Amino acid sequence: MKILFIYSIESPLSVEKPLDTPLYTQFGISYISSFLKQFNHDTKLLILSRSFGNKNYNIIRKKIENFKPKMIGFYSVASQYKFISNISKFIKSNYPEIFLIIGGPHATLNPEEVTNDNFDAICIGEGERPMLELTNMLEKNEFPSNIKNLWIKKDNIIEKNKMAPFYEKLDLLPFPDRTMWKEYIDYNPDLENNVTIVLGKGCPYSCTYCCNHALKKITDGNYVRFRSPRKIIEEIQLVHEEYPLENRIYLEVESFNVNNEWAIEVCNEIEKYNGSLETPLSFGLNIRIIANANFDILFEACRRANILDLNIGIESGSERVRKDILKRNYSNFDVINTINSAKKYGLSYNFFIMIGIPGETIEDFKETIKICRIYQPKKIFLSIFYPYPGTDLYKLCEKMNFLQDKIDIKMEERKQATLNLPDFNKIQIQRSYIWFNYNVYKGYKSRINLIKEVIVKLLMFNSFINLILTKYFRSHLIIKLKKCFKWNK
Repeated sequence: MKILFIYSIESPLSVEKPLDTPLYTQFGISYISSFLKQFNHDTKLLILSRSFGNKNYNIIRKKIENFKPKMIGFYSVASQYKFISNISKFIKSNYPEIFLIIGGPHATLNPEEVTNDNFDAICIGEGERPMLELTNMLEKNEFPSNIKNLWIKKDNIIEKNKMAPFYEKLDLLPFPDRTMWKEYIDYNPDLENNVTIVLGKGCPYSCTYCCNHALKKITDGNYVRFRSPRKIIEEIQLVHEEYPLENRIYLEVESFNVNNEWAIEVCNEIEKYNGSLETPLSFGLNIRIIANANFDILFEACRRANILDLNIGIESGSERVRKDILKRNYSNFDVINTINSAKKYGLSYNFFIMIGIPGETIEDFKETIKICRIYQPKKIFLSIFYPYPGTDLYKLCEKMNFLQDKIDIKMEERKQATLNLPDFNKIQIQRSYIWFNYNVYKGYKSRINLIKEVIVKLLMFNSFINLILTKYFRSHLIIKLKKCFKWNK
């Protein structure tokens, strides 16, 4: 059977080639696609964007009439849902015979809202096996029923099926379907982190700004699961053959150090694989700071495996904000120990930082600047807090009446202030975002380049200029400017 997947992005490069790197491959769709292909079903991908305007409808017509899918699967996060819902309405009005199903975090956490729209079914949680069962029934022209993880609509009655436990045999899943993305990528080998490999699923922590704490409650079984080192190496080898110009691969897992024994085994296997190559590959991954942890053994293994880049979620330099608001229970002393251990083994590190957090003050923000200035990360992945429905911090924002002002869904890019906090207002948050890298790196990096970055950000947040850039050539311009100014280098 033919299945079309629809995925939407906010800032495409162009209609024909919206992506410039395989980094933006959406793995939920990709794993479902490869799983269905194992059973001889035919899948294709369509990438749309709100910025395409009415062009979206012509793109959809052309794809549907050429491919003739019997089912269309949608993926959506909260900020994209309204757009995806409008697209589903158009398809259902013009192609009522096509079965429409939606999945992703927004549908999983807000299924009651989604049932009011034009979808025939909702996938709650993991979708590989439910989608196969649904596809097989539709292929036989049977109306689908009794499929775990699916809510199915018939004559405005919703069949709410039970949830299957989290699937733990990750090694039995085929590698994700990367080929379906290639026609949409204007491949740029000069960019970093072009290729990603998923090492596992789930996160054991309960950070209040993240949806993991809600997702792990949707069913039974182990939410945190890892692939075997053997299968990881097989995929690394396959990706290296597919992208021979790439000498760096990002290893995606929420926290690599959740299971130290497994992590060290992965490092050992990568070291062996690298030993077979003329030019060893390098890798990056996420590390979670843990109270009173000793990272020496793990970081030494990472160094041997040529895992050279660590992404560390500091989020805030304020212990109060981390502990009382974000539920990240580690001290600044733990931060110091982690960074010193990374330095000891020659590993570079990047920080994830978030500002504009409910309850954050100017003094808290100053602590964040201070810790970044002291430890001078290679890069800072800076974002402004955005309240995602279904998270604990969203509920806190509702309780504290921070959501009285309408929040533009475009703010989900997390570059614009969303909340007007009592001790850190929107203007202060936006100004802090614009000047953040300057305040962290002044005296350490080129002042001229830091000023240029500030100017570009100021231009981007001018409403008129932002409209023009977004509509015509924003993504291309940003890429060129980053190359020119060598931000964070």
